[in-house]
This record gives sequence, C-alpha cells and structure tokens, in this order.
Amino acid sequence: MKELVGTGVALVTPFKEDLSVDVTALKNIVEYNIANGINYLVVLGTTGEPATLTEEEKQLVIDTVVKVNAGRLPLVLGVGGNNTMAVVAELKSRDLSNFVAVLSVSPYYNKPTQEGIYQHFKAISLASPKPVILYNVPGRTGSNMLPSTTVRLAKDFSNIVAIKEACGDMVQILSIVKDKPKDFMVISGDDFTALSTVLAGGSGVISVIGQGIPAEFSKVISLGLENNAAEAHLLYNTLHDVIDYIFKEGNPAGIKAIYQNLGLATAKVRLPLLEATPELKSTINTFMNSFNKQLA
Repeated sequence: MKELVGTGVALVTPFKEDLSVDVTALKNIVEYNIANGINYLVVLGTTGEPATLTEEEKQLVIDTVVKVNAGRLPLVLGVGGNNTMAVVAELKSRDLSNFVAVLSVSPYYNKPTQEGIYQHFKAISLASPKPVILYNVPGRTGSNMLPSTTVRLAKDFSNIVAIKEACGDMVQILSIVKDKPKDFMVISGDDFTALSTVLAGGSGVISVIGQGIPAEFSKVISLGLENNAAEAHLLYNTLHDVIDYIFKEGNPAGIKAIYQNLGLATAKVRLPLLEATPELKSTINTFMNSFNKQLA
C-alpha cells in the first residue's frame, strides 16, 4: 500500500453560515491540499463530522471530493461505527470504487473487550472489498485496542493493511512496530506523535494540522521518512504551538479556525461541537500571520 506512505489528511466538512455543506469551500480545500504536497486524502473521518451529517450530505461530500480530486491523489473513506452489522452493511452497499482503502474506527461507547474488538474487525475484514485501515483512538472511543489485538488482526487478515494509531503512547506504538508483519503499516493518528512514529518505523500520518499547513507538515513527515531527524525536528518545532492550539477546544473547531484565517472556509461546526472562541481564533490568527510572514 504505497498509496498510504507519507502525509494523509482527514478532511473537514466545511459549512456555510446556515450550517449547510459548503461545496465550493470543500472544492477549494481539496485543491489547496493537492497543490501543497499532501499524499492522500481521507474523506468522512472523524474530523469531517460524519456523526452530524445526513446520508445525503455524506454522499454529497464523497461525490464532491471524488470529482474535484479527479484521480490525482489516493482517497480513503471513513466507514466505521459501534454497530458492527451496520458497518458491514455500509461496506457492502457503498460504492467504494474510487477509494484505495477504508478507515474504520474501533467501536466507541460500547467498550468491548479485546476479543470483541477483534471480532468486530474480523467481520469488517470479511465484508470489505477494499483494504482496511484500523483506527485506534482511545480518547474518543473509551477503550484502547491493545498492540496484541492489532498484531493479531494484522496477521490473521491480509486485507487489514494498516493502523491509524492515535493512542498518544509511544511505548504502545513501538510495541506494534516491533511485532507487526513486515508489510503492515503503522500510521500516526496524532499530530503530536507523528514525527516520533515515523522515526520509529511508521509509514506516515493521517493528520489534522496537515490540511491547514500542508506544505510544511508534509515536509516534516518526508524528512522523517528519509531519517533526517535533525532537520525534521527543527521544522516540526516551528509547528508545535499551532498543533496545540487547534485541539484546545476540540477537533475540528481549531482547524476550521485556520481555514477561516486562510479565507478557505468559515469556522462553523455543528452541535454538539462549538465554533472556536474569539480568544482561540485570535491566538491562531496571530500564529498564522507570523508564520506566513516568515515564509514570505
């Protein structure tokens, strides 16, 4: 799965002032990321707020990204949930022809055992016509998929090709890297640990900040993949503060504030999320304005 090496971004779903999907903004965001060196795009990941989109809106987002991308970058589609049968049904009914893989989150809220997580992904593997990327994000799901479960799935099912690991624990990440099958990919799902994951043997990142500062963040990951740790860390350190800022009031409020600063989209999010506060927007704007002056 060479298509998954490097920097992928979990695209936002931009909204107009009335909170309807802003198709024009979405087109511009896709073009912005393609033009600035992103390697692949993830559609309807958590950052895309799929939990608050109707089925018609989800299809609109998919159709828009597919059309604008026009085959230029590999596409990954988020297909996950805590109802295994519903996820399996979607995998069987959704047109996945334009996607190289699906990204499926470990079941949230239910808090299954490790065996329950294994059986959930076994069912997904057997149903999916596309390669599967596991997604472990304990801070959102309420349960942690342990390295032993990840490695077991990787060894048992050939179409489970990668994990987006967002546990934030480098010890856990190193354990997966150590024990995984050779071709199984460890992709960072956490901008804070992305470079460390790559330097430890990971394949890249599915990023949030990457879509706001794509050229520079993708350069960090590229340098990491080249084992140029010193230069990668120097560049990463210039982005550390803004990574902290964008998650202070939840995702995707922060990254949408960056898009507002860039003039690409509004900062609107849907309830139960709230738009970034004026204070946070001011902090982000100060950073972005200073950062862009340095690049000029």
